[in-house]
Amino acid sequence: MTSSLYINPLTRDLDIDAAGNIAVASGAYALAQDAACAIKTKLGEVWFDTTLGVDGILGESPSATLLKSKLEAAALSVDGVAKAQVFITSWVNRVVTGQVQISDTTGTTAVVGF
Repeated sequence: MTSSLYINPLTRDLDIDAAGNIAVASGAYALAQDAACAIKTKLGEVWFDTTLGVDGILGESPSATLLKSKLEAAALSVDGVAKAQVFITSWVNRVVTGQVQISDTTGTTAVVGF
């Protein structure tokens, strides 16, 4: 089963569980969180693998279709994500926010904001 540190959607920070431990997300929700992180990663930002991330298209004023395609490709780069659909809710001053809906290889779906 896939697991990842839980990121609180309101604070965009780590959180604790009922026992006071660092909270962990699992299954499709963990994959959706990882997909959202991949979407927010800029190309070259990951120092140990500079091929990860979305290229600098935001400085080029791409079409919404091209932007969604690039963000969906980033989500699909996460191991275990079989399908991804991106919904852009805001695009102001080169800052993009929205949500990613993913399906894992078993067909389980999850949604996370980015």
